[in-house]
Amino acid sequence: MTRFNQFPALLLLVASFAAQAQDYPSKPIRVVVPFAPGGSTDVVMRIVAPVLSKTLGQPVVIENKAGNAGVTGTSEVLRAAPDGYTLAVTTLSTIAASPAINPKPPYTPSDLTPIVNLASSAMLIAVNPKFPAKDYASFIRELKRNPSKYSYASSGMGGSSHLQTEQFKSLAGVFITHIPYRGGGPALVDTASGQVDIVMDAVPSALPFIKSGQLRPMVVASPKRLPIAPEAPTFDEVGLPEMNQRLYYGLVGPKGMSPEVIGKINAAVRLALEDANVRLRLDEQGAVPEGGTPEQFGAAIQRSYSQLRKVVVDQKLTLGD
Repeated sequence: MTRFNQFPALLLLVASFAAQAQDYPSKPIRVVVPFAPGGSTDVVMRIVAPVLSKTLGQPVVIENKAGNAGVTGTSEVLRAAPDGYTLAVTTLSTIAASPAINPKPPYTPSDLTPIVNLASSAMLIAVNPKFPAKDYASFIRELKRNPSKYSYASSGMGGSSHLQTEQFKSLAGVFITHIPYRGGGPALVDTASGQVDIVMDAVPSALPFIKSGQLRPMVVASPKRLPIAPEAPTFDEVGLPEMNQRLYYGLVGPKGMSPEVIGKINAAVRLALEDANVRLRLDEQGAVPEGGTPEQFGAAIQRSYSQLRKVVVDQKLTLGD
């Protein structure tokens, strides 16, 4: 077939895609959460999903597909058709930290389509009550007085809590031994029980332990101090502004999605985030509704990837560290 004979077929294909975008959505939308049920990523999506379903006029079906620090579920979306019916919730761990440390990553941020930032939450560094420090200044003094004595728990090798704690170690000039866990839940439990000394995690996950007094916050990644831990300064306050970035929970899709479908999903999510009950429930979890444009979310992803890639290179980190 000549190039000219192919042209009508190409026009038909373009017209078909345009019609699909105009009718979107005409069936249920599958959203992959690449972590187990009950984690902060799962909680955020389940708060937004019912209102999003009403806004789009189709069911939003959540599928938890955990494994490999979120890479397993995210990779599945790479193989999906770019029609807007298979999406994933992405986080700092899945789209920035894992590709940054993996020498042969299955994907990079450019392999996915950013759609919208659902919400953000603060990270914090906390210690168990037995730790001999009551505030950030004494925390740093203790770490410098006893290098190599203390350990920190992370949600897994190559995850955001791992790389961000390594960044903190570099900037603060301290050494803490890394103890990786298979998820944030076990890391928090063992820190709270005193098996490990220190943990860095998201506020929604750490909140129950803080409220019960099982964890004591030392410093938070937030524009201002948190009501739940007013005694803990922000990273800006302690002179580490590079650490003062919030976690994000956003929707991404396969590469090659049409701008019309991206726009419809983005608008529907932004409308859902204006719902009073959604905002209240996110607030109860220590999360803040975000929204914004696909371009803004894409820029945030690229910025966090570049920052964490620099941490990996500067600290000479590997998946075995």
